[in-house]
This record gives sequence, structure tokens and C-alpha cells, in this order.
Amino acid sequence: MATEQSILAVIRAARPQFRTAFDKAAYAVHASFVATGYVLHATGAPAFTDDALSVSCKDEVGMDGWNDVEDNYAFVYSNPEKGSKKVLVKCLMMNDKLIVDVLKEGGSEPLHLELDAGEYVQEDAGNNYGSQFKNLGKLVENVNKEILNKLDAASASSSSAKSSSTEANVREERDPLRVGPDTEDPYTPLHPGYVVPPIPGFGGSDLFPGPGAGMYPSRGDFGGGSMLVGPDDPRFFGDRTRGPGFPGGLPGVPPGARFDPFGPPDVPGFEPGRFARNPPRSGGGLHPDLEHFHNGSDFI
Repeated sequence: MATEQSILAVIRAARPQFRTAFDKAAYAVHASFVATGYVLHATGAPAFTDDALSVSCKDEVGMDGWNDVEDNYAFVYSNPEKGSKKVLVKCLMMNDKLIVDVLKEGGSEPLHLELDAGEYVQEDAGNNYGSQFKNLGKLVENVNKEILNKLDAASASSSSAKSSSTEANVREERDPLRVGPDTEDPYTPLHPGYVVPPIPGFGGSDLFPGPGAGMYPSRGDFGGGSMLVGPDDPRFFGDRTRGPGFPGGLPGVPPGARFDPFGPPDVPGFEPGRFARNPPRSGGGLHPDLEHFHNGSDFI
């Protein structure tokens, strides 16, 4: 934000030559932009061309010819801290007023300010720049309020909208869980080395449900059989033609079951073979768990 002291510092450093009171008022407007961080790219006749805003030019220029055009002043700036867009400032002398219009590159509505030159300028004040102006603080306040602050607000709004749009596009492009009509693989890894386990689908039958979500099936399929479970259901024995469903699986263990085939060590009745279908029976076919209750002759 420009201040009275910063504007006077810019004017004293440049030591411009004023011909009229309007020169002083216009230069005070220019000094307000410079004190706020704007860089001058064109002034005088070059700034009045139709393509003053569209011409690509990043070079800084001096103030040569800034008041060569009678009754008019023009300046082209950019603010590196606010982006690369240029700003065109035109000042027109009309009666006793200096009409200031400001248009930002890409904008359609110019900012407008009217300054009464006699309210801010001293006539015949000598070479002391401080004495050539009056009410300079009020002039700075008006320029800040009607022009500079509004330019800053427009730049901030544009940057915020652009940032939000960019973030939304990044989220849409990188969301690994977003499944759209063109998505080839909904199980895209969230991070390198991490793969989401697939959830098996169910084919055209209800004969054999798949494993739980997050398990990797090792059988070729989970079809065959029926939902009705009988004594000889293959789910308890694995595929008779291909062996157990899981490597190292045991008969009587359904695929994917968390089954520990070993019981307490050295305890009769918990041997792994006792859990298989049709285990060998002593005592004429008596189940081992009943041997100490009955005589083997009571059973056939």
C-alpha cells in the first residue's frame, strides 16, 4: 500500500520536470504504483497504442516522454508479486480534474478515479518537491481505495480460483478410487508397492461362494457343487482331481480357513489324522473318542 512518504521518496529519487499542475497530479498517481511494487513497461506515446496491453514486453523503461502527449498521460505496468498480467493507466485532463482510468489485462471493466488537481497541487512552489503538493495523504488514500486495493483484490480472487481449479483437476486425475466409464483398473495402487486385493465376483451360479473380501483365491474357480452341504461335499476335501485348494492344505479343511491341524502335544485324540474323513478305527470301527466308554464288541 502506498503512503505519502513513499510517494515523495519516489518523486525525489526521479526528480521529474513538471510543466503544469496536471503533470504533478499524474506523476503522483504514477509514484503510487511504483511505491506499491509495480514495474513500468511503457509510458507516453508507446502506452497509447491499441496493443499496449497485449504486446509481450518484460523490460523496464524510464520516464522519457511521459508528458509529451498534450492533456493525456498513459502508463503500462506489471506487478511481479501479483502475477504477469499488465495494467494500463490513462489520465485525461478535463476542466480542472484529472480523470484516471485503469484497466487490467484480460479485464472488461476499468477502475475510475477523479482528482481535482487544485486540491492536491501547489503552484509556483519552487524546486522543493515536498512543497509542490498539498493534501498528498488524501490523494494517496483515494488512489489506494479506488484503484490499488481493487487491483489487489482482483489478483487475489483470480489466483484463488485458479488454485482451486488446479487442485480439483489434480484430485480428479489422481483419485485411485474414482471409477468412471473410462477406468480400466479400479484397483490402481494407492502407493507404489501397495496393491488393493481384488474382491472375487460370483459367476452365474450360487454353487460355491468365493473367499472373503481381501483374500487372493488360489483355486482356478469356486464353482461346482451346490449350496447344500452333504457328507461328501468337495469343500471339505478340496478338488479330488487337483488336490487341496491351497498349497499344503489338508483334507477336511475348507479353502481359506484359518485351521491349525495340530492340537496339544502328546494328548490322545488330537492327532492330525483324527480330523480326516473316514479315519482308521480300532476296535472294530469304534471312534477313538468312545473307546474307553464301550467294548468294541458293541459296535459293528
